[in-house]
Amino acid sequence: MRILLGVTGGIAAYKAVLLLRLLREQGHAVRVVPTRAALEFVGAPTFEALSGEPVSTEVFDDVPGVQHVALGKGADLVIVAPATADFMARAVAGLADDLLTTTLLAARCPVVFAPAMHTEMWDHPATRSNVATLRERGVHVIEPASGRLTGVDTGPGRLPEPEDIAREALSLVDASLVGSTPQDQSQDQSQGQPQDQSQDQSQDLPQDLAGRRVVVSAGGTREPIDPVRFIGNRSSGRQGVALAQAAAARGADVTLVAANLAQDVTDQVDAARGASDRLACSVVRVESTAELRSAVRAAGVEADVVVMAAAVADFRPAATPDAKIKKVPGQGPAPIELVENPDILAELAHERLRPDQVVVGFAAETGDASGSVLDHGRTKARRKGADLIAVNAVGSGRGFGTDSNEVTLLDGAGDVVGQASGTKREVADAVWDAVVKLLP
Repeated sequence: MRILLGVTGGIAAYKAVLLLRLLREQGHAVRVVPTRAALEFVGAPTFEALSGEPVSTEVFDDVPGVQHVALGKGADLVIVAPATADFMARAVAGLADDLLTTTLLAARCPVVFAPAMHTEMWDHPATRSNVATLRERGVHVIEPASGRLTGVDTGPGRLPEPEDIAREALSLVDASLVGSTPQDQSQDQSQGQPQDQSQDQSQDLPQDLAGRRVVVSAGGTREPIDPVRFIGNRSSGRQGVALAQAAAARGADVTLVAANLAQDVTDQVDAARGASDRLACSVVRVESTAELRSAVRAAGVEADVVVMAAAVADFRPAATPDAKIKKVPGQGPAPIELVENPDILAELAHERLRPDQVVVGFAAETGDASGSVLDHGRTKARRKGADLIAVNAVGSGRGFGTDSNEVTLLDGAGDVVGQASGTKREVADAVWDAVVKLLP
């Protein structure tokens, strides 16, 4: 992967050296683009020796190579660490007065800022406004760590550890598959534009979903108890987003119906969508089961495949007051009457919003005295009537909130037709392999 590492002028610049070494050890090609102030803390020879590439700060270095455009256009990922308050303000203003700021304006890949500054500077309204603006524009801004700062100060504003920065930044490259189609990638190649590693990988994938319309739901629904409380679940949405990414990489026109996602998953999706103006995946945001049902049915009318990966609440409060329910000292809580939510998967499976539509569901289960995870999954498969059910065990660090998953694929009769384990992206590709076999 081709990574640009921007380094700005803060005391935490020494950690950029450790981040550079880590990225190089993982096999990535890294070009360091420091600001002039950054070189007051770490010299250019250090960055050049560890990266094996030249270090420039000015747009007038290597004018024939037009570096200020070529570097940004050729990058798969840009990381700015540390990102000072001053540099973020310049980025928000769109200034282009050195090589790093001009490179950012030319970049169309995921961009990650790792801020580092004193707590008072991080908390200042101007900085908070700049961070919000950057995020609105699709930049992934990592929250700073809390700990020892310069001198005796301690608090939020410390640069996260290099391992944490690398892990969070690299996760965005897979998410960028949501932001570009294989057709776009082929066009870029024909025009001589460099391709990133994620694009090269997608070229190797079968385009067996090309021309297909796909709807994928992800995340967990929330049912309001009052204006501030809700009934929810632990779903992060990672598996559903991975399914959307995999389908887009295989050529599908994807609609992602996103219920409540974990913040890092939301940031990945936003960064991917902000990285390109050629979206292969449209995103519909929802909150409750009713909203998810409406959005999935609306998009499903034109879909060849509907995948219900969202964790849908089975019940909701029968009534929701307009005001917060108050605690009365000495009195227990009033009982909350629950009513059953619609079974969206069963509706889709039995109605089939269009002929030959393939419907896929997920069943997150725990074993109990009445049966195993697979027993409950088989019962659900027969009752729901979907073409495929992916059964996975949850709880005790499995399934929800993790980067890996393990599923057993059942058909509508409850018979095992496949198994998959590994990262959630690998599981997603295995699910699509099974779906493709069912398409007319």
